[in-house]
Amino acid sequence: MTGLDYRSATPWEAGKEIRDAAERLKGEYGRITLIANSIGAYFSMNAGIDGLLDKAYFISPVVDMERLILELMNRAGVTEERLRELGVISTAFGEELSWAYLRFAREHSVTWIVPTEILYGEGDTLTPYETVAAFAKAHGAGLTVMKKGEHWFHTQEQMRFLDGWIKRSESGEGEDT
Repeated sequence: MTGLDYRSATPWEAGKEIRDAAERLKGEYGRITLIANSIGAYFSMNAGIDGLLDKAYFISPVVDMERLILELMNRAGVTEERLRELGVISTAFGEELSWAYLRFAREHSVTWIVPTEILYGEGDTLTPYETVAAFAKAHGAGLTVMKKGEHWFHTQEQMRFLDGWIKRSESGEGEDT
């Protein structure tokens, strides 16, 4: 197992880091299974690595970045015109909104052809269930929902569930919902 501590904060920069790592690992090991969480899943789906992967496991993936950015803009009371004008706007809740990021999300729709399993927490407040379910259906991905799960799997119970989910998925005993 190899972890990638990418340094980039944008999909266009992270994509290069992830693609370079995937190419190196493919050459070294031949087979690659990706495990990605949240925005790491989004960055991976925009890295052009589909042909390098054998399988992917996404935990609380961000699968519709445009919707997420628009929701954050709404929450911050920021219009598209204002964001376009200023380029970057810091919000009171600690997020930076970026016109370039919104444009990227709109101009680079996700195409994903890797066999994928998704773990989603019932209490995820970042990505609505309908959004992740639509993505799973459109991409033929398995979807497992953990009751009492959150966006960030971090409690002992959640981590045990996550470990069991990967083991069940690997053995073909997935729990699609």
